[in-house]
Amino acid sequence: MTAPTPSPVQAPRTDSAEGLRAWVVAAEMGYGHRRAVEPFRAVAEREIIVVGDHPSTPDAERRLWSRLLRVYESFSRARALPVAGKPIFTLLDRFLHIPSFYPMRDLSNATFQVDLLERLIRQGLCRGVLSTIAERRLPLLTSFYAPAIAADLAGYDPVYCIICDADLNRVWVAKQPWESRVHYFTPCGKASQRLRAYGVAEERIFTTGFPLPHELLGGPDLPVLKADLLARLARLDPRGKFLALYGSTVRHFLGALPDAAGRADPLTIMFAVGGAGAQREIGVRLAASLRHRIRSGEVRLVLAAGTRPEVRASFDEVRRSVGAEPAAVQVLWAPTIPEYFGLFNAALRSTDILWTKPSELSFFCALGIPIIMTPTIGAQEKFNRSWLTEIQAGIRQENPEYTDQWLFDWIADGRLAEAAWEGFLKARKQGTYRILEVLATGGMTRHDSPLRR
Repeated sequence: MTAPTPSPVQAPRTDSAEGLRAWVVAAEMGYGHRRAVEPFRAVAEREIIVVGDHPSTPDAERRLWSRLLRVYESFSRARALPVAGKPIFTLLDRFLHIPSFYPMRDLSNATFQVDLLERLIRQGLCRGVLSTIAERRLPLLTSFYAPAIAADLAGYDPVYCIICDADLNRVWVAKQPWESRVHYFTPCGKASQRLRAYGVAEERIFTTGFPLPHELLGGPDLPVLKADLLARLARLDPRGKFLALYGSTVRHFLGALPDAAGRADPLTIMFAVGGAGAQREIGVRLAASLRHRIRSGEVRLVLAAGTRPEVRASFDEVRRSVGAEPAAVQVLWAPTIPEYFGLFNAALRSTDILWTKPSELSFFCALGIPIIMTPTIGAQEKFNRSWLTEIQAGIRQENPEYTDQWLFDWIADGRLAEAAWEGFLKARKQGTYRILEVLATGGMTRHDSPLRR
């Protein structure tokens, strides 16, 4: 099957970012940390640095990162193991525990995880990154806590850290936060509030929104997003139930109403697995349920397999079992993460429903794409799920075996169109441009308009 051609990587266009260069650092812990820095590839000095997988990384550190990645992937897949899966998952999840949000209280005291991280850094964790960024003093932008904390301990400045979830563990903040100089970019107000509870000073917290791909926005005025959303609303609201209630609001923010002719177009559903390939069986079950609608041309299904060949093979078998026209079931796969992100973003423009676990993709609801949430994996995903539910942009999945029933009930009554609209209005869309502004100027312009946040 021929995959869509990805859009070329372009530099986000903002006046303040002209000529900007920065060290851009990520970690190979699922797709979230890589996805958060991908919009900044064009301003990265040399390339995006992946800790533990860079020419400057000592062999001992490389081995340590490899072990950490295996632990992460084991955690992501543990729940699927018979008998022993749940106890293993519970043990690992406890290590990543995020305390309840209320009652609001001071949580600045260091934890076991904080002490362990500092000990590992002093033993050589992130040494390769530190040796590289020492070559030239530039802003350091990272989507993982370890490089930020390591650079801060080494006296490097400025350091900026992107938070990839709606809430976070104490390990993201230095042992003595009042002495730290790390600045944070958060995807939502909840994450900013948590950082304050951990002792981070207000002036070092920027509530920017998650950095979304430039090619899905089109620039700060959001021309691409608006055009795609108008087309999507037509397909999500075939009976006009949503538009009857929100038509004037849609016209106000988008400058037009959806074309009624678009209601007859096929509905596109994307099912996306995470970096560890967990939950692929849900994609198998929903495809089987939608088989007849796919064959009739009513539905297009995109199965996003990531970079794992075994997941691709599983989804290729699903495509063959459905027995539809080749364009009706599409498997997205690429050998490298940058290539995969390019394919993913290209396919997302025509996607009407994103079905995935509540990972960093939760924040893609800002594009006006409703999220159907699979069961959570880990504490941070529970908080992402809560955030999506609070802003009414995400809905928990029902039984995948009956997708052809409940999903189309939701479409008929305008529920998914409304979820798309709530995400567009309530979630921040300008994260990429706000982060570039801070990197270039040290400050951020604040806006109240839903289109400028």
